[in-house]
Amino acid sequence: MPTMKLPVFAASLAVLALAGCGDVERTFGLVRDTPDEFTVETRAPLSMPPSYNLPAPSPGALRPQEVPSNVAAEAALAPETALANGGPAAPSTVGQQALVAQAGPAAPADIRARMNAEAGLDRASPSLTDRLMFWQSSGPAGTVLDPVAESRRLRENAALGQPATSGATPAQTEKKSSGFLGIF
Repeated sequence: MPTMKLPVFAASLAVLALAGCGDVERTFGLVRDTPDEFTVETRAPLSMPPSYNLPAPSPGALRPQEVPSNVAAEAALAPETALANGGPAAPSTVGQQALVAQAGPAAPADIRARMNAEAGLDRASPSLTDRLMFWQSSGPAGTVLDPVAESRRLRENAALGQPATSGATPAQTEKKSSGFLGIF
């Protein structure tokens, strides 16, 4: 009987060795392959051309109605950016033109630089403790608008017939802490 145990032992050892291989598991269907949800793409629908004089297709060329996935993602997230980067520019409607005309004069060309410079003026110098605790640089500082007072100011300007830019813009002030935490 000892001769019979050796082939059974060798066969079971071979089965165990093959079971550890990843390709064998996939071949026998022991591993489930699911599609990656981030690589699934939709195809543009077929459309009938206006004439039947079609050019011969070239092998490997993209379909003309398909948009590359990176351009489609950019158009979905930021349509104004996609239009500025060579997308088809839609003509403005009469309503859009009237809205722009009523918005007032155009902003100066250096408005972003001016706003950044003005926001930098509002930053108070940090205390020693703040510099020690928050040694990493923070983002750009700015003034927090007081929404109730600003709404009141805008309503008063509208009632008096003044432009919205007249008057000082109210800002919220930081609340000072008191007690034990005020020491630091």
